[in-house]
Amino acid sequence: MSAQIGVTGLAVMGANLARNLARNGYTVALHNRSVAKTDALLAAHGDEGDFIRTETMAELVESLEKPRRVLIMVKAGGPVDSVIDALVPLMEPGDIIIDGGNSNFQDTRRREADLARKDLHFVGVGVSGGEEGALLGPSIMPGGSKESYDALGPLLEKISAKVDGQPCCAWIGTDGAGHFVKMVHNGIEYADMQVIGEAYDLLRSAAGIEPAAQSEIFAKWNEGQLASFLIEITAEVLGHVDAKTGKPLVDVIVDSAGQKGTGRWTVQSGLDLGSPISAIAESVFARGLSSQRGQRAIAQDVLAGHELPVELGADFVEDVRQALYASKLISYAQGIDMLQSAAVEYNWDLKLDEIASLWRGGCIIRAELLKDITKAYAADEKPANLLFAPAFAAEIAQVLPAWRRVVSAAVQLGIPVPVFSSSLAYYDGLRRKRLPAALTQGLRDLFGAHTYNRVDVGGTFHTQWSGDKSEVSAVDTH
Repeated sequence: MSAQIGVTGLAVMGANLARNLARNGYTVALHNRSVAKTDALLAAHGDEGDFIRTETMAELVESLEKPRRVLIMVKAGGPVDSVIDALVPLMEPGDIIIDGGNSNFQDTRRREADLARKDLHFVGVGVSGGEEGALLGPSIMPGGSKESYDALGPLLEKISAKVDGQPCCAWIGTDGAGHFVKMVHNGIEYADMQVIGEAYDLLRSAAGIEPAAQSEIFAKWNEGQLASFLIEITAEVLGHVDAKTGKPLVDVIVDSAGQKGTGRWTVQSGLDLGSPISAIAESVFARGLSSQRGQRAIAQDVLAGHELPVELGADFVEDVRQALYASKLISYAQGIDMLQSAAVEYNWDLKLDEIASLWRGGCIIRAELLKDITKAYAADEKPANLLFAPAFAAEIAQVLPAWRRVVSAAVQLGIPVPVFSSSLAYYDGLRRKRLPAALTQGLRDLFGAHTYNRVDVGGTFHTQWSGDKSEVSAVDTH
């Protein structure tokens, strides 16, 4: 018996993807550095489908039908390179090596180019949905060559989540496009979780609404405009009581959030592309600040607050809901704008409607609003920015007063809302007729002769600040 695909790396994600493949009728060859982990998987779930047990990388490769497909599910970075180095001598031209972990897209681009010179296909695949998604149907974002997708795509589409009968899997683009899109997905996820946290904090600290009552509020919100996986599980977490203390679980969890790197990579890539992903960046910084518990403890004793009294309106909860929706929408708009910038920079033909459609099921940011995002980019006239789509422009206009009230109240009460407020600043920055960047350019020209453009005539200019302060064409300065 030969296998259609091999999986090496049988931690929870790798094991669940292997089980998903077997459940969908594929014969799966299993390999792990520790054979005990392979045997444990077979003992617990060997009856779920057809598996082939292997102990060595050579056995894994020998058990596969051609073209061979090997899915690597190990920690990103050096471990992936080590597995690739072990596989390459065993494989033949046309075989496919797949990285299903959260690898940096630049590593994926490097690996794809290197293996292409050896006549091997390398496919970086973004997989979202966590452990449950890996088993029951994740959102899958594969890159690599189109030829490799022709051989690999049917397997991935079959095991992916389905929405309206359509698989949440499609070829994203060449080299590292799949991992890039997954990275941006995770950046949006960071911002999404942060704005939910800010909404929770406002309802608790400003309105005095306890977690159990908030659980009911979030459950109600999940029935409407905000319907999404993250809102759904927020209601679950807020409603959970700690068995040991009898307190809400959220009150016994240390308020320091960790991260595994994809959010930080998103911000770094945004800076490289010059893409203004301020909401995503602030969510990453908020996690960093939460982790500085020593400084935060000192600050409580030495830093003044001078909070101002605020009279909250009767509709404060609804105001927070609307502000949450607006801020959530901004994170999607910024992420998609970053995808557009990357498509130009890396020569990718990214289909934004397809990408939004892939995120409708299986993944962590799956949300009702993705249906309208998909429609916006499937239209003949695609918006330059998601916020310019008529449906979203109208919705933002409707919630804008509440958004401003909430941010204003938070500032006066001393409640930090970095993503609520930076999202509003991004929105206002987009629509403002003139920005203070004109002064910035003047300052740059004075201290560094960086030049500037004028609003009334073409060309590039420099003022001779240390001389007679006359203006000259930048051409004349060289």
